[in-house]
Amino acid sequence: MRVLVLYAPKAKASDRMKAIARGLAEGIGSQGHTVEVLDASLEAGKVVSYYDYIVIGSEATTTFGGKIPSSLSVFLKTAGSLSGKRCMAWITKGGIRSMKTLQTLMRVMEGEGMFLKKSELIKSAEAARAVGKHLQIGEKR
Repeated sequence: MRVLVLYAPKAKASDRMKAIARGLAEGIGSQGHTVEVLDASLEAGKVVSYYDYIVIGSEATTTFGGKIPSSLSVFLKTAGSLSGKRCMAWITKGGIRSMKTLQTLMRVMEGEGMFLKKSELIKSAEAARAVGKHLQIGEKR
């Protein structure tokens, strides 16, 4: 299956977010899926509706959590038809109220009509690799 790992860092040069996204991609790829990694802040306007499964990640933009980068909402609104697309939400572990940030991300995804299958708090690339290896995406092509 074609899988997209999309991430939206609060700062354009977030090495931690990129490392976690790549870790997820490696884990998912080890299952035999074709995986692409995109930064939502750099790829605005790209149509991603041809992917079979989309993994979307973000990080809190405030210390108290609950807000995600606006680049992600903008990206999803211009990304093509995402209604009914199976997906997973993840955020980096950090801040005081990580779960509130995750809920905000899931609300944005569901607002686009996406079908959430899983959500995770991920704090390292190693943990991301393990999550990717065990993520149930579907049939391999």
